[in-house]
Amino acid sequence: MPCGEDWLSHPLGIVQGFFAQNGVNPDWEKKVIEYFKEKLKENNAPKWVPSLNEVPLHYLKPNSFVKFRCMIQDMFDPEFYMGVYETVNQNTKARVLHFGKYRDIAECGPQQELDLNSPRSTTLERQTFYCVPVPGESTWVKEAYVNANQARVSPSTSYTPSRHKRSYEDDEDMDLQPHKQKDQHTSARQAGGSVSGLQWCGEPKRLETEASTGQQLNSLNLSSPFDLNFPLPGEKGPACLVKVYEDWDCFKVNDVLELYGILSVDPVLSILNNDERDASALLDPMECTDTVEEQRVHSPPASLVPRIHVVLAQKLQHINPLLPACLNKEESRTCKFVSSFMSELSPVRAELLGFLTHALLGDSLAAEYLILHLISTVYTRRDVLPLGKFTMNLSGCPRNSTFTEHLYRIIQHLVPASFRLQMTIENMNHLKFIPHKDYTANRLVSGLLQLPNNTSLVVDETLLEQGQLDSPGVHNVTALSNLITWQKVDYDFSYHQMEFPCSINVLITSEGRSLLPADCQIHLQPQLIPPNMEEYMNSLLSTVLPSVLNKFRIYLTLLRFLDYSISDEITKAVEDDFVEMRKNDPQSITADDLHQLLVVARFLSLSAGQTTLSRERWLRAKQLESLRRNRLQQQKCVNGNEL
Repeated sequence: MPCGEDWLSHPLGIVQGFFAQNGVNPDWEKKVIEYFKEKLKENNAPKWVPSLNEVPLHYLKPNSFVKFRCMIQDMFDPEFYMGVYETVNQNTKARVLHFGKYRDIAECGPQQELDLNSPRSTTLERQTFYCVPVPGESTWVKEAYVNANQARVSPSTSYTPSRHKRSYEDDEDMDLQPHKQKDQHTSARQAGGSVSGLQWCGEPKRLETEASTGQQLNSLNLSSPFDLNFPLPGEKGPACLVKVYEDWDCFKVNDVLELYGILSVDPVLSILNNDERDASALLDPMECTDTVEEQRVHSPPASLVPRIHVVLAQKLQHINPLLPACLNKEESRTCKFVSSFMSELSPVRAELLGFLTHALLGDSLAAEYLILHLISTVYTRRDVLPLGKFTMNLSGCPRNSTFTEHLYRIIQHLVPASFRLQMTIENMNHLKFIPHKDYTANRLVSGLLQLPNNTSLVVDETLLEQGQLDSPGVHNVTALSNLITWQKVDYDFSYHQMEFPCSINVLITSEGRSLLPADCQIHLQPQLIPPNMEEYMNSLLSTVLPSVLNKFRIYLTLLRFLDYSISDEITKAVEDDFVEMRKNDPQSITADDLHQLLVVARFLSLSAGQTTLSRERWLRAKQLESLRRNRLQQQKCVNGNEL
């Protein structure tokens, strides 16, 4: 265990120590951040920090140091809080300064009173993010993080009666909010209620006790249950309101973060927010800026949506727990783990090719292209054109078969995050693909296409049957096509659309040629048809050693971050080759075909661990493209104009 447990179980005590030493001098804030940075460098200390992803909320002690792996789903307006406030002892008139950072409640002792007019008080600003667990995160990723975490936790007894123990998936079915307790706290707020963020309670100990002993949780008096706003259906885990104090301009919606901070789940928050809703209902609508719905969304019960006051935040390039967090920095290039893995890349690629060949029913050409697809990523943009995208259409998939479902299961075992979109008429007409702004609640309502970068999206078109697409269905198909072509999603803000660039790997499985655009179509040619597809795929997964499967996972993530270049000599050779091909058959190759060849050559080189294009890889890329085109041509002859 890294040193004592104080910084884990009582981080506010550490903060108080720095504040007491430095007073109103702002240096104390930097010293707090440096302290926790140094602590996290000790003896695998991050593994000792409890994670909201792995540990149920009722096992975590309020005001303890926690971490959370999440995606920014929405950004709320900045809020003001009391950075420093002063209390006065009613008996002795002694004045004491307190810090408000990393807190939701301005705590006072039994005989202390908050002096709202103190000249020593300061009002500061912080940003609030609404964060959800990483959408589509694979089971193997969750399990690896759970196994790595060494945090020692036990059920918290601090607020047990008012916060029933339950799993996250039961949250929506549980009661959400304490009864109104108007007589249990004063109506005084920061700056007379005009400064939100840090709420004041005259006697927190008494209030806390009464809140936890006298009342049971009660459901919100609203028609619908609280929506945690997860982008994908069936997602589990906590959503959190994340309070950020430094450098919030560095983050944007859909960024994946690892946060370290102080957990706030004080039941007083639910009581105060409930009273705030009641009070606003009595105000003149012209004077009340927040609607009931907005207050409900922005101030949900802390037992359902806990708060994290961020001390340290890191933007994650990937969520693969088998690799170092940073892969594009100089130190990672010299990392022993990475260099040793790169030295054995060739056998890993060969094993992965064999594994995917079996998964694709013996089709080795399709397996080659699937590897290229899985390591592809948008590495830059030229004007509006995203370079590096490699959307693949696997046509020829057997209809009325479980093949596509099981192929997706194989991909799930290989990539950190994925989602299978079943492209039925009903789904296209009724699912919400595009996130949109709800101005009543002042929040961004999520959609299926609100995904973090490098998510694998498998679109199963084999389920599509004849039917009529209505207006929402047409919009959804258009949004999907735009995502594939431009690697962007246009979020709907009612009066305008806002463009959100992304890098999503889209694999389309279809019987004939897909209705959606694709960079590369490969027609499946099965060499065997198993009598029982489920047994075949299950045996394929069970025969792969876990250590080998982990090598596949490292391979597919690591290669996305390799640099790549083409030397002047090879560039000249490619240009000459293109001119020669045009001479021989002007109709057979265009500038678009050259671009496709260069993309295939890029990922073919990277798949072999080579960061520059060689003559050998260029010739191999031409060979693969020739085989792919010939196969499509043959299929076209067989099926007429289907392809």
